Amino acid sequence: MNARIGPAHETDIPQLLSLNNRYSAAGLTLARTPDFAANHVQDYRVLRDAQGGIIGCVALDEYSPSVAELISLAVDEDLHGSGYGRQLIAAAVELATSRGYSDLFAVSYSDELFLSCGFARVPLGTYPEKISRYAKNQSEIEVGEKHCFAMRLAGR
Repeated sequence: MNARIGPAHETDIPQLLSLNNRYSAAGLTLARTPDFAANHVQDYRVLRDAQGGIIGCVALDEYSPSVAELISLAVDEDLHGSGYGRQLIAAAVELATSRGYSDLFAVSYSDELFLSCGFARVPLGTYPEKISRYAKNQSEIEVGEKHCFAMRLAGR
């Protein structure tokens, strides 16, 4: 398949939300609203098929000028195992590096994927800001214990 990763645009929001939110009931992603996506459209990278349709997405969520979380990683279920998740993670790492973050972390059930992309498993307590957000969003806590993965970005 001829797919390419690039920035998201406002016109992509409906497709982006459809892809991300289809995994939220299982607790694999957090449901995102149109307002969230519109306010963070510049933080998304999308994987497009040859016709321009969105078949994958990932985003960054800034916690401080030095720390960001990799969020909303989703790939169309028909393409799982294709390597597109790794490509999207690499695009998020590249975006985080270009923005000057020194630490990038993710909270996920996908241990093997994140470890294979150069992240290390760390205690969630490494990021008290995330714990604070969990406390504010009870549904995020209720999905079960996800693991935390972190990457120290080059040049920091």
